[in-house]
Amino acid sequence: MPAAPDLFSYRKHWAHKLGTAPQLPMSRAEMDLLGWDACDVIIVTGDAYVDHPSFGMAIIGRLLEAQGFRVGIIAQPDWQSATDFQRLGRPTLFFGITAGNMDSMVNRYTADRRLRGDDAYSPGGEGGRRPDRAVIVYAQRAREAYKEVPIVLGGIEASLRRIAHYDYWSDQVRRSILVDAKADILLYGNAERALVELAHRLAKRESIASIRDLRGTAFLSRGRPGGWTEIDASQPQTERPDRAHTIIRLPAYEQVKADPLLYAQASRLFHLETNPGNARALVQAHGDRDVWLNPPPIPLTSTELDRVYELPYSRQPHASYGEARIPAWEMIRFSVAIMRGCFGGCTFCSITEHEGRIIQSRSEASILREIEEVRDRTPGFTGVISDLGGPTANMWRLGCRDPAIESACRRLSCVFPDICKNLGTDHNPLIQLYRQARALPGIKRVLIASGLRYDARKRTLTVTW
Repeated sequence: MPAAPDLFSYRKHWAHKLGTAPQLPMSRAEMDLLGWDACDVIIVTGDAYVDHPSFGMAIIGRLLEAQGFRVGIIAQPDWQSATDFQRLGRPTLFFGITAGNMDSMVNRYTADRRLRGDDAYSPGGEGGRRPDRAVIVYAQRAREAYKEVPIVLGGIEASLRRIAHYDYWSDQVRRSILVDAKADILLYGNAERALVELAHRLAKRESIASIRDLRGTAFLSRGRPGGWTEIDASQPQTERPDRAHTIIRLPAYEQVKADPLLYAQASRLFHLETNPGNARALVQAHGDRDVWLNPPPIPLTSTELDRVYELPYSRQPHASYGEARIPAWEMIRFSVAIMRGCFGGCTFCSITEHEGRIIQSRSEASILREIEEVRDRTPGFTGVISDLGGPTANMWRLGCRDPAIESACRRLSCVFPDICKNLGTDHNPLIQLYRQARALPGIKRVLIASGLRYDARKRTLTVTW
């Protein structure tokens, strides 16, 4: 797998001297208290701002803050005009746009397309505080607010809609969200490394239109840069060009919209090019422009993931919400994430497509430190860790036995139709983690509320607790 720079190896931006904010500001008054004349980055999100590592805006905000950038949050803005998008002033680098922890259409509608009456990510659980297709709406309003400021898309809604895709709510194939949002760049999957590099390069006054080499990004282009070999997926191939400088042309948006077979072909190719070790760039025409997808991001190491989750989160909703309940936070405030990703490859699930099938695991020591942090700093803690898990909790520290095989693998699932012979499935380290967590002073019980894969084990496991 290609080498990647350490996530925290970049030289910190000048604003680092301003220190750490108790919570990232949501108003000009809070910026004044911090001594800021402007924000470098403003994150616009469809969720209420909760400064907890289970919320994407908190991870991204604190990560950029650790790099020395001044980060502000505009949470659940009034999208009827651009006024609310101007509340923190003009960001010096970019707007980061996300719908929040959920796709906004899933958040707002039931499976039979009925409008939901509540929203677990809003104060008081109140529904109706975000628009349909929030990424598109927020991006357009941010552009109205400050026309020249770059627009960067991220989060699960943008990530899963990065190419032409079937939209259940309208029952039609829609264009890449990049086209409709009129954004400058899209960061998909685990975007920490790409985001940090993007912020530093913009701070050095690089034009966002020239930043085209970041893994895990998508952008609109016309023409093909020199030195690249294009493969038309609809034609038979007789040569094997250099994979690192090869792009795969998917059937165009207009084609997949009209022909279900071509849609299926595009979808298959899209999923085949997801291994960071061997994935090639993809392009898909939308009219006279191409949506260009660079290969997926390199997974974070345990050390990097530890540092991301040990940033100085307050672990609380923003003070401006007062006593209002935020149901999503109440559910996870005593939980600890231990990993990311899933090698199941289920076609009905977004985890593999969004976070990848290579498991990224935190270290045991870091997890135990966070449990102690929850115990010591979270009001209302009664001794029960509500969840010690992640997308697929029992995949912690599981993965391919051989890095060379992992980098070359083209399988979409490590467990279907059979468990791969190269997959390590030893759950004993996880069991030991559970035991150590439960043995910590002040911890009465540790629950596992995350998903568990019963097919991630080659033989029956008997555990004596």
